Amino acid sequence: NELRRIGIQPDIIVARCSRKIDYETLRKIALFGTIPENAVFCSYNVESIYKVPLILDEQGMGSFICRRLGLSENSPNYDEWKRFLDALLNPHYEVDIALVGKYAGLVDSYVSMNEALRHAGAACKTKVTIHYIEAETFEENSKKLETLKQFDGIFVPYGFGPRGAEGKIKAIQFARENGIPFLGICYGFQLAVIEFARNVCGLEGANSTEIDPETPYPVIDLMPEQRGIEYKGATMRLGAHKIIIKPETLAYKLYKSEEIYERHRHRFEVNLEYAEKLKKGGLVFSGMSPDGKRMEILELPSHFFFFASQFHGEFKSRPGRPDPEYYGFVKACLNKKLGKPKPEFNEDP
Repeated sequence: NELRRIGIQPDIIVARCSRKIDYETLRKIALFGTIPENAVFCSYNVESIYKVPLILDEQGMGSFICRRLGLSENSPNYDEWKRFLDALLNPHYEVDIALVGKYAGLVDSYVSMNEALRHAGAACKTKVTIHYIEAETFEENSKKLETLKQFDGIFVPYGFGPRGAEGKIKAIQFARENGIPFLGICYGFQLAVIEFARNVCGLEGANSTEIDPETPYPVIDLMPEQRGIEYKGATMRLGAHKIIIKPETLAYKLYKSEEIYERHRHRFEVNLEYAEKLKKGGLVFSGMSPDGKRMEILELPSHFFFFASQFHGEFKSRPGRPDPEYYGFVKACLNKKLGKPKPEFNEDP
């Protein structure tokens, strides 16, 4: 009634409920919605959101939409989708991943990353269990870092500002020093650079100018084009940008290409003045902007799996087509758990 009051007449009503609705309830919904009974569909609780398209199609929703829009009806091929769903719901393995973040109390803050990890898990026939840990936990008590040993991988996602940054840096250091597979995204990439600069390259006090404007070693700094911007709204480096991948690197093994396009959302970057110092310490920047002035991917060849990117690969992850860096991370976590000497990425996800 409220929709009709403001001039909207629905063509379809999808009833969201805990279980299948009976015919009498369906009939009443159609009656009060003034739509045909075959235009009412039920989206009831299932074990995975990825099962919803199948249950709606079983009720004839796809056919109804085609008829309503005057489109030709073709039988959809759900084989690939069903294979993905089967791998997701019937995994052969399981890995536990620690997500060390600033917003761990609100897990929906990381919903795209959560799903990217699950897409990757399905490709590896592996259930990915994510454990959300407040980064500040490790700032208050460094001894709690030992709890990270129980996990198969450590993931540091995006974020902003100083709160929790030192806790994330400590978690990254723990992953690096203990050979635990690590993936960092955006801010996680920047904090990995800071950790390496401090603890490997000897740049004590190294930091990002976002966190400490007076740092003696600004290994992460504001991008040149961002300086002087007074109003910050919608002024970040956004969208897809071209990245050149170095051959014979982990990044190349994962992406299988020397050129990729990935989506970004950041204002700070690796300070080019410190790039050579970091490289001499053993860090490899395996992905860069076409002009070589912007570091996009880092990896540590001496580590089982230590990988981070300035971009957000999760934005391009899809069911049955996982993002390469997330796939590589989950596969490395599984390989480490199974006792393999190094990650195996020979087969396509």
